[in-house]
Formats: sequence, C-alpha cells, structure tokens
Amino acid sequence: MIDTVKENLCINRIVGSKTFAVTVEGDCIIPDTKPDILNEVYMTGNVCIYKKEILEGKIRLDGNVNVYLMYLADSDAQMIRGVNGNIDFTEILDFPGVDSRMMLDEEITIKKLECKVLNGRKINLKAFLEIKADVFLNENEEIIKQINNIDDVQSQIVPLTINSLVGQNTTKAIAKETVVIDNTDVLSEILSIDFNITNKDTKVSYNKVLAKADMEVRIIYLTDDGRIKGVEETIPVMGFIDLVGVSDENLCDVKYKLKNVVIKPNSPEEHSIYVEIELELFCRVFENKEVNIIQDMYSPSRNLTFKENKVSTMVNMRNTSSVMNVTQKVRLENSEYTKICDVSVTPVINETNVSRDRVRFSGELDLDFILTNNNSDNIITLNQNVPFEFTQEIDGITAESRVTAEIVPIFREFVSDNMEVAAKIDLNVSTNSYNLETVNVIDNIEEAECGDDDIYSMVIYFVKPGDTLWKIAKRYRSTVEDIARVNNIENPDRINVGQQLFIPKCSMCRT
Repeated sequence: MIDTVKENLCINRIVGSKTFAVTVEGDCIIPDTKPDILNEVYMTGNVCIYKKEILEGKIRLDGNVNVYLMYLADSDAQMIRGVNGNIDFTEILDFPGVDSRMMLDEEITIKKLECKVLNGRKINLKAFLEIKADVFLNENEEIIKQINNIDDVQSQIVPLTINSLVGQNTTKAIAKETVVIDNTDVLSEILSIDFNITNKDTKVSYNKVLAKADMEVRIIYLTDDGRIKGVEETIPVMGFIDLVGVSDENLCDVKYKLKNVVIKPNSPEEHSIYVEIELELFCRVFENKEVNIIQDMYSPSRNLTFKENKVSTMVNMRNTSSVMNVTQKVRLENSEYTKICDVSVTPVINETNVSRDRVRFSGELDLDFILTNNNSDNIITLNQNVPFEFTQEIDGITAESRVTAEIVPIFREFVSDNMEVAAKIDLNVSTNSYNLETVNVIDNIEEAECGDDDIYSMVIYFVKPGDTLWKIAKRYRSTVEDIARVNNIENPDRINVGQQLFIPKCSMCRT
C-alpha cells in the first residue's frame, strides 16, 4: 500500500472560446399617436440577455435588442420624431464539446443596425450582432504532494503558482434614477439612449464581495415645441455577491450583464425621465496558490506504476487598468449644422499585440455626431473614425498570454468652433490577462512485481538527443545525484549529445 498525501485544487478550465456573427430582425409598428415615417435618421440600441443555457454541443441565448430610432416624419413640417422597437430573439449556436455541467460567459456587441421602411406605419429592424462566448468548467483535481512510506522515491517536482478558483456567484442589481431635464422643456418623446459602465470597483467583507460601478446614461429627447435636447446622468450601481471564503488577497473578476431597461417620461410638470436598469453581476474569485506538483517519479528499489493526467490551469492572472487620452480635430461638412446635440463614442480594437511586459492595442474610435442647426428644429448625423494606438505595461505578461480588453469612455469634451470640432476623450482601458499552463500529474501509484533485471553495478551510456539525467536515471534505476557525482557533472541540467556517462546502479528490486 502506497501512502500518499494529496491536495485538492479547484481549477477553472477553459473548454473553448468562439465568436459568432448573428443577425436578428423583426418588424415594428409606428404607434397611432405618431406621424408616418418617411426615412430613418439615426439609430441606437442595446442588447439584453434574460436567459442563457448550455446544451449538449450547443449554447442557447434568449434576449432582445432594444432599438431607439429617430426618423423624419412624412408630414408637411417633416419634423424629427422617435420610435422605440424591440427585436426578440432566440439563438441556438453550435459549440462542440460543451455540455450542461459547464458555464457560459458571453459578450455581445451590436456591430450595425439597419432600418427598412415597409410602409408609412411599419418598419423592419435588423441588428448585426457579434457574440463572443467563453465556456469553462470548474473541476476539483487531487494532486499528490507527498509519498510517505518509500524512503528512496525519486520525484520530479515542479513548483507552480496557480489561480485556484475560490468560488463564483451572481446577484441582481438595480440602477434607477429620476433624470431631471431643463425646467423650460416639456418632453414630447425620447429619441435616443446610450449606456456606459465606468469606475468599476470591488471590496471584500464577511464572505461577500461588494461590487460598485457607475452607470452613465445619455438621453436625447424631443420637446413639445420641436427642439432636440440632450441630458446626461451618472447612476451608482451596487450589489453584494455571497462567496464563502473570499478574502482581501483574492482576485475578484466581476462582469456586468444588461438584463432589462425601463425608460419613461414622468408627467410634464415634473420635467424628468424615469430610468431603471436591471443588471446581473457575475463574480468569479481566484486565489494565488503555490503548489509543488509531482510530474514524474520512480523508486530504484521498487517497481512502481502510476497513471498520468494532463491538467491545464490558469496562472499569472492579472487585472490591469489605465487611462488612454485621445485628442482630435473633426471637420464638419455642413455650415448650417454646427450645434452638437450628442456624440456617441464607440471604441473598436482592431489588433492586439502581446509581447513581454506589454500589450499594444490599435484600433479606432467610431464617433457618431448628432448635430442641429441654430433653431434646433432639425438634425443631421456625421460619422468620423479616429485611429488610436495604446501600449499598456503589464509586468510578467508574455506573448503566450491570453488577453481580453474593455475600453470605455470616462470623459468626453467636444468644443465646436464654426465648422471644426476639437474632441478630447479619455478612455479607461481594462485588461484581463492570464496564461494556460499544462502540467503532467500522476495518480494511482501502485507497486508491481519485479522482473528479471540484469545484475550489474555500472553501465556505460552515451547521451542521445532528448536525453536528460532524470530520464537516464529512471531508465537504469539510478539517481540524478549519483550519476552527476560519478561523472563530475556540476550542472545536472546540462549534458551533451554523445557524452559518455558512467551509470551506477543503486540496488535491485527488493524481495
């Protein structure tokens, strides 16, 4: 009976990562209270996922795309009006190798919105989505860390600091606020909405993770007298996530998922808009755990057998945050429309290059300007792309590291001077990085009967390509120390092909 001491590790194993391009569409009816649509002017949207499921070889997502459309009314005045539409969808996507034991972490981006006018009262809305899906499995792995009852056991031990999963959980958070508009404005309808999550932070206390952030909301609205106005509000978000055993030294990774959005004007005399946003907060907590993993072993005096398993684990996990500053002058195309109503800033990362201790992002800021004339009774839109390159310093990162990044605007300033706009934008760059380490783990150590070994006291051996002292010692039931001593080898990790070695044999199998 082989007496071993084992240590249990909870390993967060990445099963697979896939990116899907999905198109969803649906029809929307213009309410009777609004005029007919002539054509589209500008659209914004957000995606809410209210159910997700992992099936055998597939993932399923149920949700909707909430679209706000500004349109030119088919009337004598041809005023700008707005309509809100929803595209409900269920997507079942092929993902080989996944099953119901696993968990899904998804990120969905609207790449493009399209509107087709079917008739004056009916439109077709189409959203082109990019779905980045990571599927992972939490596994408990028992690692042999010590063998007690064999005196001469030779072990090849690899020290490793891994990111062991402490736990994971979700909670719901509600961000709600009454957004006040100008007292002189009587709100007619909402034209556009945009969201950003900024200033993310976590604190740990009494088996809970406190997740805090700011939800920045920008609303474009139409007044009763036909003026187009904008308002911004920052709404705090907070949620407590229960996680037993969490401590201040742990690494907390919190994802904010949009579940539902309610935006509605209050009574005209209140001059305000009610905003309620439901979020799912998904938290995973990791600890840095130092382990000594026995990758190979043998005994000169006993015939030991064992099973070998390949285990992939996350190491060198880091969360890094820094600020990128972008300044740019943008030329307007129409001298009549120079009053900025709103600018939507969408960062797009085109390329990520990872090297030692740094990661370089290159991409562009997609700027959508909504411009009005001096009378604010009409609008035009202008799209400009501003290129950027940004290098983030991350100690210990390598070209083999896996990197995901989120870039969020945290400050924007647009100053118009006739037909030129000076843009100053600060963006928070949050980077998650880790390495995957695959190690050989032994298990089920047993003792077999000895065979008829040749009896000798020493072997002369010539080193072949791929040889190490460990492999040679194990093959001839010697030890690395004895071979190095007999051959006057100062560094056991350095031997040369063709080198002659004297291999002392320690002993025969015990009887």
